[in-house]
Amino acid sequence: MDTERPFGRALCAMITPFTASGALDLDGAREHAVRLVSEGCEGLVLNGTTGESPTTSDAEKAALVGAVRDAVGPGPSIVAGVGTSDTRHTVELARQAEAAGADGLLVVTPYYSRPPQAAVEAHFLRVAEATALPVMLYDIPGRTGTRIEPETMLRLAAHPRIVAVKDCAYDLLGSAKVIARTSLAYYSGCEELNLPLYAVGGAGYVSTVANVAPRQMRAVLDAFDAGDTAGAARLNALTLPLAELMMASGLPGTVTAKALLQLRGGGGYVREPLQPADREAVDGLRAAYEQLVQS
Repeated sequence: MDTERPFGRALCAMITPFTASGALDLDGAREHAVRLVSEGCEGLVLNGTTGESPTTSDAEKAALVGAVRDAVGPGPSIVAGVGTSDTRHTVELARQAEAAGADGLLVVTPYYSRPPQAAVEAHFLRVAEATALPVMLYDIPGRTGTRIEPETMLRLAAHPRIVAVKDCAYDLLGSAKVIARTSLAYYSGCEELNLPLYAVGGAGYVSTVANVAPRQMRAVLDAFDAGDTAGAARLNALTLPLAELMMASGLPGTVTAKALLQLRGGGGYVREPLQPADREAVDGLRAAYEQLVQS
């Protein structure tokens, strides 16, 4: 495992396809996963928020990991989202994901109950001890209500299986300080911070926008790695209008990603309480997407 980029650089937070009747669409998931890998994704994050994990069953989560693993083969990393607000349930999902063929675990801070930092730390350590898989911590206080504070990150970094962070804390200073003091691989979970975080030592990104524009998202990192920082900034700027509409327009990224995939012939069905994007939103997304792919 590459300790600097344990799951690759360019990861997609993959949607979970459903049929018109609301059933899990494993054929659609296999097809989408293969397409993402062929278009530059080095890893896939399944059963995250973008994958509608709050409304999929444990059995569906395991089936999705197994189907995608079979479809893409052993090369791309598969990171399975297993985080819940219940430590015991999270441990069960972690063991299930390991058995289904995942390469790593994405574990979000327990949400709603807002545990103090000592409890957050204990939660992550329990999950890390439950399997042999490497763990990516998911820091997204805007959704969970609780930050993984930098000092907590520093302590958690001492565990040999806690290797990465999906960073949605919107604290570039705090993230840079942890990067400087640990070997944790920081992955941006916010498209507008993909390049800034990478520039201060981040490992890459976990992107919802990559569901529809994987080549364009990866091109930014490729240019930076080639030493063309001006080119990376230019390519990054091209992605921003679509990223803003998909991630900051008031609609969940799952909804906007599926709206665009449906325009391309893929399954665009979401599970309630989510609702599909309306015509006005779809028209705006289409225009931004076409502008990006034609630029």
